[in-house]
Amino acid sequence: MRSEWLSNVRRVVLKLGTGILTNPHKQPDLLQMEQLVAQMAGVRTSGKELVVVSSGAVGAGMGAFGLKKRPTALPQLQACAAVGQSRLMTLYDQLFARWHLDVAQVLLTHEDLEHHGRHLNARHTLLTLLDSPNIVPIINENDAVSVTELKFGDNDRLSALVACLLPADVLVLLTTAEGLIEHFGRADSRVVSTVPVIDPRIEALAGGTASAAAVGGMTTKLQAGKIATRAGIPMIIASGRKRGVLGRVMEGHEEGTLFLPHAAKLKGRKRWIAFFHHPKGILVVDDGAKQALRESGRSLLPPGIARCEGSFAAGDVVRICDLRRAEFARGIARFSSDDINARQLKRVEVVHRDDLVVL
Repeated sequence: MRSEWLSNVRRVVLKLGTGILTNPHKQPDLLQMEQLVAQMAGVRTSGKELVVVSSGAVGAGMGAFGLKKRPTALPQLQACAAVGQSRLMTLYDQLFARWHLDVAQVLLTHEDLEHHGRHLNARHTLLTLLDSPNIVPIINENDAVSVTELKFGDNDRLSALVACLLPADVLVLLTTAEGLIEHFGRADSRVVSTVPVIDPRIEALAGGTASAAAVGGMTTKLQAGKIATRAGIPMIIASGRKRGVLGRVMEGHEEGTLFLPHAAKLKGRKRWIAFFHHPKGILVVDDGAKQALRESGRSLLPPGIARCEGSFAAGDVVRICDLRRAEFARGIARFSSDDINARQLKRVEVVHRDDLVVL
């Protein structure tokens, strides 16, 4: 099955976690980075397109400041990121040069991907870089200026968004874990080989991280998996501490956990609506409207809206939830929250089906 999914892969997004890039002293682990770069160079020189989303900036900066724990104060986080990012890129530049490859630094904020014009510009830049066979784009959140990412975000999500942006043929997350572990901590623990769908049973297997330098854990990786697989992109989680792991993953060997994509791929604009926004409000709909949206591909009409929560303008992206407030869709509202709450709208489409994505 794996060889089938990976046989025609041309464009790869690879995310490297902090735990596999730094040593116990929070400094960049040179020997580890050497072997990772050798693997990445092998993928690039084989003719595949490779985009790397690299963590490790804050971790590398922590070493420079003599910190043993990831700081919580925003100025310290930004200072660590500013120092660590330049250190990481210098190392990447030196290591890739051994393979006659150049690196390109791309720093992104959520706003770069949310704003449609900047979203397209970022995509065009990356595709232009990939047109050159000797360049490897290396992406990170612009931690030195991005408040939202440092408080709530992670590079697992960023890598999934980059995979959707291009789009990629596969998303690979290399981390300290062997994959998604079932019965973690028990004698009968095992790596889950394949996940057809990320449901509550799979989510229950996830846990946090014990690393002092990292942000997320398996939970954030599953969140990234939901984004990638809904967009029609398979995702693999594997151990970045194993030598040769990337080559084995690309050859279809049983490494880590493979998350199968949804059968229907989302097109570019639908991906942008679904994943690249902080929704401004919530439309709670009744069961009839939910069924019409999910099963019949209808637009959302005023009678199906049970209530409207939050304040938003026409043109904003909103969550669409059922009566139990479970989100099942997102869309662009054609009317403001004030207009909807006034209950004066008649025979209009509050969210047109062309602007709506069932998650």
